[in-house]
Amino acid sequence: MGVTESDTYDTVIVGGGHNALTAAAYLARAGQRVLLLERLDVLGGAAISTPAFEGVDARLSRYSYLVSLMPRQIIDDLGLDVRLARRKYASYTPDPADQGRSGFLATTDDFAEFGAMCNSVTRPLWDSMLEPLRRRSDIRTGAWEQLIETPIGEAIRAATPDDLRRGVLLTDALIGTFASADDPSLQQNICFLYHQMNPWDVPIGGMGAVTGSLESAARRHGAELRTGAEVLSINPDGEVKYRAVGEEHTVVGERVLSGVSPTVLARLLGEPLPPGQPGAQVKVNLLLNRLPRLRDENVTPEQAFGGTFHINETYSQLEGAYQDASRGQIPDPLPCEIYCHSLADPSILSPELRASGTQTLTVFGLHTPHGLDATAAQLQDAVLASLNSVLAEPITDVVATDAHGRPCIETKTTTDLENALGMTAGNIFHGGLHWPFAEDDEVLETAAQRWGVATDHDRVLLCGSGSRRGGGVSGLGGYHAARAVLEGR
Repeated sequence: MGVTESDTYDTVIVGGGHNALTAAAYLARAGQRVLLLERLDVLGGAAISTPAFEGVDARLSRYSYLVSLMPRQIIDDLGLDVRLARRKYASYTPDPADQGRSGFLATTDDFAEFGAMCNSVTRPLWDSMLEPLRRRSDIRTGAWEQLIETPIGEAIRAATPDDLRRGVLLTDALIGTFASADDPSLQQNICFLYHQMNPWDVPIGGMGAVTGSLESAARRHGAELRTGAEVLSINPDGEVKYRAVGEEHTVVGERVLSGVSPTVLARLLGEPLPPGQPGAQVKVNLLLNRLPRLRDENVTPEQAFGGTFHINETYSQLEGAYQDASRGQIPDPLPCEIYCHSLADPSILSPELRASGTQTLTVFGLHTPHGLDATAAQLQDAVLASLNSVLAEPITDVVATDAHGRPCIETKTTTDLENALGMTAGNIFHGGLHWPFAEDDEVLETAAQRWGVATDHDRVLLCGSGSRRGGGVSGLGGYHAARAVLEGR
């Protein structure tokens, strides 16, 4: 059966994550005929909110949990109902030297000098994120040598002699990135830049509120969004085959945008798979009857959990954990950081849960690379043991139970991300972050190249986290792809 005129679109988008929805909304708003194909039965990809525990009326941001680099312009352009909350405290870090009986409650002023140095580089980069790629020499400014060309460990060690404070700074370089502070690849520097360019804020209503608003905008402008549509292949000429409701279909797009990882895209194109960069994190969602008591009597639980709660993340512990994991061992103790969505935004809980004092915790364990010889249960045990090392009571004593009396604890490993969401090797950045600028000798002849979304095929563009500036929940990958499509060559 051949392709009819009704099966032909200006743009076909593969994948239904937040970036793909952003691209769909922009292109449909511009008058294009847009078809988006999502394998799962729901849209949003990793940026969804769901009731994770049976019989419990709490909608958790199940995978991604903070909005990072979403410019206000995207929210305004698309008329999104996206509200973000700033957390009251920057972070709290118990001191493992005295088993957490004291700690460091950080405010935004505690690293003012270091922050100013970072801003000298990150502010111009952030200001360029809605523009075509700038070249390295054109945007080089401020403390460029320290942040871009030298392993970030040197700048952190120069900033403070304190092992605990050094660790607070280093964590921004390691979220989802498996590297040492002095790794010559500088992957840790790239990750650090993305975390420093803009605050990472709490989405009111959870991540599902963000992608739900993007979905509404795309539909409002006329984009056709199909769920339960598994893409089987992509032809460089724009032909896309997919299966839905047990039947195979073929559509053609003048352009095809890929919101899936570059490795998955290569498989769909029938090309050799590119070398990927594995993910390196484990995420544990918990629902608590109340916040746990701390060993540090000088800090309230509301203060400690009101920002990022760092656990066993001193500089030396982070470096030691990297070495442990490099040898194939689960780090002991496992570096973790906690985020409490419900303190900043209780709307994700039912009125009854809010009244009872229920809270949510998201725990992000670092240095657990994909392929580590460890089960989900072992990683969960390592996370809970790390938490217990700084608490005045076992975390399981305050964990709520679901409708069947089971503890409200959910663990998501890199394998879970790969199997459920198609994130190759569980990498939350679809294969590793890139510098948010072009090299001086890089070819920038086409619109796709200038916007950082090019592939080896003129009609196939990236629009997800695998694009040049697509890391985090930002919508930038979708925005850049839409701009490239609308500009053409």
